[in-house]
Amino acid sequence: MNTNPHILVVDDHKSIREPLAEYLQKNNYRVSMAANGEELNKFLQSSEIDLIVLDILMPGEGGLDICRRIRETKDIPVILLTALVDDTDVIVGLEMGADDYVTKPFNPRELLARIKNVLRRTNSLPRQFSKIESGYISFADWTLNVDRRVLKKGINGDEISLSTVEFKLLMTFLKHPKVVLSRDQLLDMTSNRESDFFDRSIDNQVSRLRKKIENDPKRPEFIKTIWGGGYMLTVDTVQT
Repeated sequence: MNTNPHILVVDDHKSIREPLAEYLQKNNYRVSMAANGEELNKFLQSSEIDLIVLDILMPGEGGLDICRRIRETKDIPVILLTALVDDTDVIVGLEMGADDYVTKPFNPRELLARIKNVLRRTNSLPRQFSKIESGYISFADWTLNVDRRVLKKGINGDEISLSTVEFKLLMTFLKHPKVVLSRDQLLDMTSNRESDFFDRSIDNQVSRLRKKIENDPKRPEFIKTIWGGGYMLTVDTVQT
């Protein structure tokens, strides 16, 4: 039985999907192809897919709508293909849950590197929830309204708004409670980029998040620093 990762390439242009599929197969991936959302649906119903390479601009159901639909029920990594110069759709796609993107025309080696990176990242951590794009997640005496991106403490507590980065960071911790997350992993999962040795932005964002959820940010109870490791959410989470 072939256990190599199964990639689904979704693009309405045959001249793109077939050479890309051939290239990925030469690099030891199992590859299936779909020209639209309808064909994608059939593969999702009949096959185990490890990652989807998804074109944004397609006739009928577009890539962003497909990405949103996938995220409502599946936890499959998605890399977007975009020919758009405007970054707006890319940003929207990432906010919908896409894991990365590549701009057309692209170097297949670059896409291959991004596929390896996304698979490495997603396979290195346990997936806690198959659906986490709506509803509520509770931890300790806090409840996060995922749809509105606001926190509430207890029953009568005031609502606290979160910035986009704070929300992504908190969601990452909530998806992986009691798991030590390195700075590299946190940077990768919240901003889709690799860190460098001097990048301290995650430390700053963790500090800001602590100020919102900790009784004493200097002595945190929920987001602990693991020396030499990174950070860890120390409490269980419950999705409702």
